[in-house]
Amino acid sequence: MNIQFATVQTPKEIRAVYQETLNELIESNPSILVMDADLAGASGVANVFKNHPDRCINMGISEANMVSAAAGMSLTGKIPFIHTFAPFATRRVFDQLYMSGVYQRSNIKIYGSDPGFWAAHNGGTHTSMEDLAMTRALPNITLFAPSDSTQFKWCMKEAASIDGVVYIRATRKVLPDIYDPSSEFETGKAIVVAPGSDVVIYAIGEMVGEALNVRASLATQGISVEVVDCFSVKPLDETLIRSEAVGKKLIVTAENHNKINGLGCAVAHALSEVGHLAKQLTIAVDDRFGEVGTTDYLMDKFGLTSRQIEEKILTLY
Repeated sequence: MNIQFATVQTPKEIRAVYQETLNELIESNPSILVMDADLAGASGVANVFKNHPDRCINMGISEANMVSAAAGMSLTGKIPFIHTFAPFATRRVFDQLYMSGVYQRSNIKIYGSDPGFWAAHNGGTHTSMEDLAMTRALPNITLFAPSDSTQFKWCMKEAASIDGVVYIRATRKVLPDIYDPSSEFETGKAIVVAPGSDVVIYAIGEMVGEALNVRASLATQGISVEVVDCFSVKPLDETLIRSEAVGKKLIVTAENHNKINGLGCAVAHALSEVGHLAKQLTIAVDDRFGEVGTTDYLMDKFGLTSRQIEEKILTLY
């Protein structure tokens, strides 16, 4: 890995990066295809459809068919990138992901957008708080939860080079810059974004930024917080997770996902094999459905803001 951290903020919408990267991949690899479930405008790929009409397919509101068709195309040597909202990319098509995807070792790349609180005004039916819980249980799958646009772009390019099903969960909207565009990551390797000696926070996606806010605030109170980006959810960097937990007074995980079978459970499992360590605090959605609201309202409702994380840490520290 070659990790460089952002020194200035020039954030982009993730969907803009999705479009930009697909154009690059199509122009460099004749096997790349793009498929969307009637959401080309929402995903930002309308321009890709316009520029490369022979490489793009609108599958309509038929997500299960999209996954199966993509899997079939991949068996002929194509590399389909498919997009829909996270609940429709996982919950609605789970049997297709299993049978047409991982079971027959298809080579498909899935962008499940706006998981968790990002569903906002689309409400509970469009909210996915279980997509990692479902996909983590699938053999032969790679799971990424990038924390900024630079990492998202790398995950897309890495997905194109991986032979197998890859699921990328991320918002379509803007995330603060954490990494410099020159950064190079590695599948299965977590990143120590900021060192610390008292508390460690393992985070994914948008929660890495929240964890950094917590770190800055607690530093003023004399508490040293380490932040680790676990963007590669599967394979997970269990070696680094175990090493960074040693000597900490509190172990925290932070995710925009149900507390059941998400990052918190994965970290707990990794740590369970190394003996007694500090208490673990799981910051996640407390086993409930989504609802309609702004992202700020929903973050607060689900207990995922940096202020709420700080309060919970201070209660246990």
